[in-house]
Order: sequence, then C-alpha cells, then structure tokens
Amino acid sequence: MATQTDLKQVWMVVTPQNPLKTKASLANDYDRLHMVQLAVEDNAMLKASDIEFKLPKPSYTIDTLIFLQEKYPDKEFVLIMGGDNLGSLHKWKNYEILLRDYQIYVYQRPAYDLGEFQNHPSIRLFDAPQMNISASYIRKCIQKKHSIQYLVPDKVYRYLDGSSMYR
Repeated sequence: MATQTDLKQVWMVVTPQNPLKTKASLANDYDRLHMVQLAVEDNAMLKASDIEFKLPKPSYTIDTLIFLQEKYPDKEFVLIMGGDNLGSLHKWKNYEILLRDYQIYVYQRPAYDLGEFQNHPSIRLFDAPQMNISASYIRKCIQKKHSIQYLVPDKVYRYLDGSSMYR
C-alpha cells in the first residue's frame, strides 16, 4: 500500500485486543510488536506502532483514529483494510463516523463480497498481488513443525525459529 498510493508512510498498528478475536488466539502483545518492528525496520515507508497499547481495551478503530488525530494534528490518517473486512464494516463501532471522517483504502481480495459500502465516496479500492498466506496458516505450520522460511521476512523467521511461540 505504501508504494501503490499517495501515502507517505503506513503505520502498522499492533492491536492488543481486537474485539472480534479471542485474546487466547494471539501471541504476547510485545512479541507481536517486535515481529512487526523486525519486518519493517529496513523500510522508511513503514512504521510499527504500539499506539493501541496505551488505549483502553478492547481496541476500536474509531477510537484509535481519533486518538492519532489528536496526538498528531499535522498528519492526515486513512484506514487500510482488506476487502474481507469491508463487508462487515457495519459491525464496527461507529462505522458511520469512519465513513464520514476518514478515507478507507481497501485491498480487494478474490471471493469476498465487498458489501454495501464498496461505492461509498470514502472508499478507495485497490488491486494488489495476492499472497494466500495468513497468520493462522503460519501458526499452523509452526505447530506442525513445518518450515515458515520464505513465508515471513528473514528477521521474523529467525526470531520465531529461536522461540517457543506458537508451539
């Protein structure tokens, strides 16, 4: 997204508690933050952010965006999501405010219905090369003792290979 849009930088916000996921399914917050930092540290257009670590749990996107806008008033924030999330946007807290106040950049994904908001003026759709690799697939590979080399950045691979995470 950083190279295919007019965005100057993409902040990858690590979420301590997504309200739509169980906490038990996630690795330690700081381990996940560290892996994102390892993955993006060589790219000035990407930034790992722990901003939601400082916010009440569970984390809601609208609260994070409002907090970011207050903390960094000189910056303009947009929301980036996969097309699989756009179809369920109506379930998000204050989704109407998200649509009203923010641009939402959506990576289209095959076989997902973009739902009722795909033609909304705040939505910008993007095509991108698809990699059918998910975090859950990586975790399953680790549990089955299959190699994840080449599926994640080298630094993340070495970090996971040397840890007991997801085993």
